[in-house]
Amino acid sequence: MTKTEPTWQKSTHSEEASSCVYVATPSPGTILLRESDDPESVLTTGAPQLAALISTLRTSHKPPLP
Repeated sequence: MTKTEPTWQKSTHSEEASSCVYVATPSPGTILLRESDDPESVLTTGAPQLAALISTLRTSHKPPLP
């Protein structure tokens, strides 16, 4: 059986010259994440878990102090 490589998409929030986050959805309900500096390390998650992480990061983000 041949292993199919996932189709990776760069996050729209990643700048061209910066470290980038890539996302792939190889099957319904499965989300893969990787970072451009270490593309061999892949995290697997589901939509509800990723949504909870993003929500937490958005609400806990505080601007740096002057």
